[in-house]
Amino acid sequence: MPLGGSITYGVGSSDGNGYRKLLYEALTNSGFTVTMLGSRRTGTMDGGSHEGWRGFKISEIHEKGVKSAKAHAPNVFTINSGANDCIQDFDVGNAVTRIDDMLHCLWEASPGSTTVLSTLLKNKNATVNARVVDLNNRIRQIVRQRETEGKKIVLADMDTPHGPQVGDLVDGTHPNDEGYKKMADVWYNSIKTAASKGLLQLT
Repeated sequence: MPLGGSITYGVGSSDGNGYRKLLYEALTNSGFTVTMLGSRRTGTMDGGSHEGWRGFKISEIHEKGVKSAKAHAPNVFTINSGANDCIQDFDVGNAVTRIDDMLHCLWEASPGSTTVLSTLLKNKNATVNARVVDLNNRIRQIVRQRETEGKKIVLADMDTPHGPQVGDLVDGTHPNDEGYKKMADVWYNSIKTAASKGLLQLT
């Protein structure tokens, strides 16, 4: 289940699929059986269900994700959440607590599921990007903490030289097609890491 805001929705991509189709193809080409789950279908891909909500903050994504998880019981969540909190300067200091609350509620809604939680993409606006950098450090910390506790979680770190760069953004926030390809590659490698650790329920 792809879960997040407008980047999960695919804003900025030429086909409206964002990273989702590219990730689907990479996984299926590697022998994974994949069914995208969610209440929304946008973009050109077949079977492109997701929970991407434009402009939504963490708490709103939390609500949509839990509702959909109870309905669809996904094995894997790919979560990119928090950019709108940073852009709107909405209680960023407590943003990671809201993300952590969402994680626990998703695990409760879909027992046995694995979470692939991403850091946020770089932002062209320096003030916003400073918030992004701070939240990304907190996201990395919370993933390490939950891993230590034995939770089924891995990090998809988008804020590295391998993730989308500022030049890959169409408007300073949303990726272009090249940026989404880089996102898909990071997601794919993180899911393969989860599989190698025995964290996936393979069906």
